[in-house]
Amino acid sequence: MLLLKSTSDAPAHNCALEASFLTTEPLAREALLFYINRPAVLVGRNQCIEAEVDTAYCRAHGIEIIRRISGGGAVYHDYGNINYAFICDRGATPLLDMDFATPVMAALQSFGIRATVGARKELLVNGRKISGTASHMTRGRLLFHGTLLHRTHPEHLSCALQGNPALRGRCVASIPSPVANLSDLTGTTETTMEFLARLIRFFSVYYDTEPMEV
Repeated sequence: MLLLKSTSDAPAHNCALEASFLTTEPLAREALLFYINRPAVLVGRNQCIEAEVDTAYCRAHGIEIIRRISGGGAVYHDYGNINYAFICDRGATPLLDMDFATPVMAALQSFGIRATVGARKELLVNGRKISGTASHMTRGRLLFHGTLLHRTHPEHLSCALQGNPALRGRCVASIPSPVANLSDLTGTTETTMEFLARLIRFFSVYYDTEPMEV
């Protein structure tokens, strides 16, 4: 079991890192990867960018637009958002919980945050989304990744994800939900990097493994 933290803030690099562990690692090689991206919108593989994203707003505010390999809706990333990715073999029973929400909820509960799982495998606190998730399967391997909103910029999140639905056609639509930042729910002053450090310490104990930077 690998517990990894990316040293890059480039969304394209971190997407490629996920894909690399998904497709090139030996079967039964399992990983939990954490990373924080600079401002970006990541669009699902079956979506029309213009239907889901205000591309002019993104250009004006230096927000990159990246298409990821997993399905689902478009999500906004910035330095206040933590991303996690579980990668494992589909064939054997992995060390990771196949219900990937379980360890994330356990981590949050240890911090005093009680989350529940929504209909689309998102994590909710008091009915507000704190984590959106998506998955991708290939070559006998599974990627399950998600966001954790900690101190995400609410205006950029809202404005960047305002596309033109008339252009959607048969492409997959994003489903908007009311969201909440974990920092607002807990009332703490810690930075997102400090919160990430606590998460990594939790999972180091949870999976009995030492974290590494990649």
